[in-house]
Amino acid sequence: MPEPIEMWWARRQWSRALAEPYAVGEFRDAWAAYPILVRQYHPDLNHWIVLTQVPPAADVYLTWECDAGHRFVATPGEQRARPGRERRRSSWCPDCVATARPGSTTVVRAAAEAWAALGARVPSRDDGREARPTSVTPHAPASTSVPTAARPDLSSVPIPDGVPARPITGRARSRGTEPRASRPVCDRTPALPVGESFASACAPAPASAVEAQLRADLAARLESTEGHTAVRIGRPFFDHVEAWPDILLPELRVAVEWDSTGRHGLEHVGRREEADRRKDRVVRAAGWEVVRIRTGRLEPLGPYDLTMSGLTRQTVPRLLDALRDIRGPFLVDAYLR
Repeated sequence: MPEPIEMWWARRQWSRALAEPYAVGEFRDAWAAYPILVRQYHPDLNHWIVLTQVPPAADVYLTWECDAGHRFVATPGEQRARPGRERRRSSWCPDCVATARPGSTTVVRAAAEAWAALGARVPSRDDGREARPTSVTPHAPASTSVPTAARPDLSSVPIPDGVPARPITGRARSRGTEPRASRPVCDRTPALPVGESFASACAPAPASAVEAQLRADLAARLESTEGHTAVRIGRPFFDHVEAWPDILLPELRVAVEWDSTGRHGLEHVGRREEADRRKDRVVRAAGWEVVRIRTGRLEPLGPYDLTMSGLTRQTVPRLLDALRDIRGPFLVDAYLR
């Protein structure tokens, strides 16, 4: 169970028999991948214990302060997992997230109209504006005290545009999205055997100029089918039965990914890292191998991943060596230009 930092520190002093259980800078490399958290952490708010003295896996409550001045308490694990799929810097602060997602005005207005159609009164605020209904759908919650017989029959009531046709609950409500179970899998993936690569109509454009440069540098050294952007996989991955690695080498059945923390330190960390692991699993299950080039002090995720400072003259040679380890030198060298 998490405990306040002063209690955690005192317990560590006793268990390790040291006045300073962890030296300053001991966990600097572990926190280097989270520059936003380094900026949000202030020793004066945490009994003058610096962040590099706190293990990232420590079960301890820390006080954080975002760029907007919001102070909140969270464990290191909660903070590292907080951004999820979001790219905004505010995603690391729960108060900023709540401010950025006050709710859709269109949905709220449509829900109010639905309640009015049922004869329900929508309360008002002091300033005269409509207050947000307690639910975005005209469904009574399961825990309501209204008798079942007194509840209106909603089956014949038309739902205005913008109001979901079913209640949104759990994690889907926190994200403000429709539950995954009700979202259909994209039907634009061609009917190919699992493991086949192809040019996808859904694949996103290259995310960075560095990725495009790596693709060009690799193509200058290694012959490979060009234009393929997706691999047919056996089970849905984010509502598709295809995965989109950064670079595909169909002849070797190897996918290459370029990973960096991005401008704001939000890429490929926390929940995004878990999504990368899921993607690697479905691609490997389709008969491919994955090589990730990890920069910005990101740790390797797979057995063939490379850690580098960036795109350098050694990037392609090291990648070719990794391909030889995976498929053997004879096969890889046969495709060298």
